[in-house]
Amino acid sequence: MSLADEVAHCADQAFDQTLDTLSGYLRIPAISCDPDHFVEVRRLAHQIRDDLAALGLENARLLELPDALPCVAAEWLHAGPQAPTVLIYGHLDLQPVKGESWDSPPHEPTVRDGRLYARGAADDMGGWVSHLAAIRAWLQTTGSLPCNLRLLIEGEEEIGSPNLTRFMDAYPQAFEAQVMVLTDCDNPSPDVPGLTVSLRGLAELRVTCKALTADVHSGLWGNMVPDVGVALCRLIARLTDEDGRLKIGRVEVDDAWREASAEVPLTETVIREGAHLRDDVAPLPVHDRTPAEWLWRQPAMTVVSTTLPSPAHKKNALRREAEAILSVRVAPGQDPEALCSALTRALTQDPPGGVLVEIEVLRDGSGGWLYEPSGPAFRAADRAYDKAFGHKLVQVGVGGSIPFVALLGERFGDLPLILNGVMDPKTTAHGPNESMHLGLFRKAIAANVYLYAELAKALPQR
Repeated sequence: MSLADEVAHCADQAFDQTLDTLSGYLRIPAISCDPDHFVEVRRLAHQIRDDLAALGLENARLLELPDALPCVAAEWLHAGPQAPTVLIYGHLDLQPVKGESWDSPPHEPTVRDGRLYARGAADDMGGWVSHLAAIRAWLQTTGSLPCNLRLLIEGEEEIGSPNLTRFMDAYPQAFEAQVMVLTDCDNPSPDVPGLTVSLRGLAELRVTCKALTADVHSGLWGNMVPDVGVALCRLIARLTDEDGRLKIGRVEVDDAWREASAEVPLTETVIREGAHLRDDVAPLPVHDRTPAEWLWRQPAMTVVSTTLPSPAHKKNALRREAEAILSVRVAPGQDPEALCSALTRALTQDPPGGVLVEIEVLRDGSGGWLYEPSGPAFRAADRAYDKAFGHKLVQVGVGGSIPFVALLGERFGDLPLILNGVMDPKTTAHGPNESMHLGLFRKAIAANVYLYAELAKALPQR
């Protein structure tokens, strides 16, 4: 048994203790989008700072800026100048739960069928806590770590990391590293570890149809003046194909990548369970593409709000105007401004019924993030995950947008960025009954143990 194997065994023996630590954090509703919960964000940040200090990390502190929620930082830099410094990034803040229907209280961690249910269990508390477990095991077993480490736990990720660049400018030393390990990403399954190499960007448009100066009786004027509700629906429909997918702005994908992406286990069962698809509704057909391409490498559109009347506010009237907000996922590497311009042209050309169409770009978006993982750090990560999972990292994408990745990638793009995490297709991040697979969590802890040792061997400093 190697030294790293002994440390991994120590971490596994302490799994229940790690789960207790994680559960304690999850009981604090650190919801960063709600000012009423700012005190909870700060309470959790103070708790984490104190725990990092008790763990044996040094200079555990809060990073503060005006009009910002804090980051927690700490370090252990005693592996020597010959060893690399690895930055571990995670976030402590949570998505809100208001209006959601949970099977158990969202801020009271509950284990059912091998999964831990709580808001933030996998996104992202479990991600960075898996590193605390690995650090504790190394320190308890050997009194040291094989590499130098910095931890940076952000308090604003769930609101788009609006101040992360300011933190990087104000506290540059807290980000100094040769490798960055970012803990907020997904895995194809609990048994197959994922390395995230692409993200989609995000844009948002408001579409408004106007026809009348006031609502009028539909029986008196129907068939003679435009119905803005119908016009709005027809406009949105013209952006999509027969399956309902965005047909404007599709991008070319490398044939080799498409072929490789067919190996990603995005089966119909995974899609059904992960997306909570009804038994009597089928997933969209993939045609000549793969599920991975549709989810990660092509643009997509969602109608996120409309002013069409709800059943509670129905009346027999032609409305004077109607609007919708369209959320557009921008493919990695795609020009978001060009995509918004193409959508605007399609929406304003020959409007149905002659209605007046106004387009407002609420968010011009980002072009996503696309990364080519190569070099000794990624070979080290492959070895570490192979030891823990029995499977090397599979390159995956994320269909959503993670602003901190783009921000760190822009600032530190010359460093290896290893994006992993403890989410899987059943996690339901941001939704009701968010959960983390405990077997995946256990393997992620072991992977971190091996990762520190493998990075130390692969990246000696001169």
